[in-house]
Amino acid sequence: METQNMNAPDSLWRPMTQHKMLLQNHPKHIVKAEGCFMINEDGDRILDGTAGLWCVNVGHGRKELAEVAKAQMEKLAYVIPVMTSDPAVELSAKMLEKLGMEKGHVYFTSSGSEANETAFKMVRQYHLQTGNPRKHKIISRHRAYHGNTLATMSATGQAERKIGYEPLAPGFLHIPPPYPYRRHPKLTEEEHGTECVKFLEDTIIYEGEETVAAFIMEPMISGGGVMVPPDNYLTEIRRVCDKYNVLLILDEVVSGFGRTGKMFGHEHWGAKGDIFTFAKGMASGYMPVAATVVKENIFEAFYGEANELKHFRHVNTYGGHPVAAAVSLKNIEIVERENLVANAAKMERYIKAGLNEFADHPFVGEIRGKGLLLGIELVSDKESKTPLETARSNAIVQNCMKQGVHVMRNGYTVPGLDNVLIMAPPLVLQESEADMIVDAIGNALKQALN
Repeated sequence: METQNMNAPDSLWRPMTQHKMLLQNHPKHIVKAEGCFMINEDGDRILDGTAGLWCVNVGHGRKELAEVAKAQMEKLAYVIPVMTSDPAVELSAKMLEKLGMEKGHVYFTSSGSEANETAFKMVRQYHLQTGNPRKHKIISRHRAYHGNTLATMSATGQAERKIGYEPLAPGFLHIPPPYPYRRHPKLTEEEHGTECVKFLEDTIIYEGEETVAAFIMEPMISGGGVMVPPDNYLTEIRRVCDKYNVLLILDEVVSGFGRTGKMFGHEHWGAKGDIFTFAKGMASGYMPVAATVVKENIFEAFYGEANELKHFRHVNTYGGHPVAAAVSLKNIEIVERENLVANAAKMERYIKAGLNEFADHPFVGEIRGKGLLLGIELVSDKESKTPLETARSNAIVQNCMKQGVHVMRNGYTVPGLDNVLIMAPPLVLQESEADMIVDAIGNALKQALN
């Protein structure tokens, strides 16, 4: 078969890409991947320092996942979502078990955006059917990303992603996130956490608690800059939500299934949500799959007679897809069997020890993160914390790629704050591979001074 000339323009419209630039700088064409590495058409091995889009938790090239998919396709490739299949039923039970929920229900979709969109519809219908018809507003945080549908983009707190798509959906509000690195210098981290919780409580009060339906948050903001909250933040958020009958949605799309050195991100702080959303690490990117998990009392609010229209009137063609569910089950088995959650915590300590050697570099403001979700905030001045300009931040990313290591920065978020390098390699990462990431970043930082 004739191979397409990948240096020529093609018909594929890539996301997040200025295609005019591709005429001079064509992106890597990946033909194979294994473990922590991608291999391009020239045979170059590129360390995948972001696990794709923070999703390939068990690493690339897992034949047992392919075998499970093949076997399930041969047995039952698809079933209409109003029916059930063994893999979907088993996966829902497994997810409740891992969450420590004796009771609850799982609604399957195909992406994190869909999972959050589903959660928004659930909370509004829940409040309507429990005697609070005015509760419809959803609060989220600046810097956070929750999806690319109209509603989830409205919840997203990243201004540059919204340019050209406004006006967005009404009923979405934003508050400042905890940002310990840029907190007021007179505040301790705990006081900063309390301050940020007060932003939520004040917004609920000012908007009218009878109008606020839910608060959605990632346990730690991921794509918006790897922002780790103070230790008192999540438990206090839980207290405020309970006080005002506001449902707490924990967006675990990135942080779920071992990414942060715990099975789920919220476990670092010991507070649970009313609703959880998952995707990415559920199947490690081997199949498109996502889930919205709700506590039993929320599910029970949808009971009614046949003519009441109280059921959840929402459907996804591929929700509960038997192949995706079967692959997810095997993926979770691998995470458990190979102790990948513990490995993520171990490798966090190892990588941070290496990165801390650059802590005195003029451009390194802060090194932060949990597990294998790590960030370096780049600044042009340590004292003023002035963000490093885009061209220089981008040059550091490109320099790492030239060394065979793929990392990212938080582009298209907040104007002037696209200065955080992001590392999120597969959870199978070993010390020799971690050394490659640290060495590439160190070399890139040195080059950036010239």
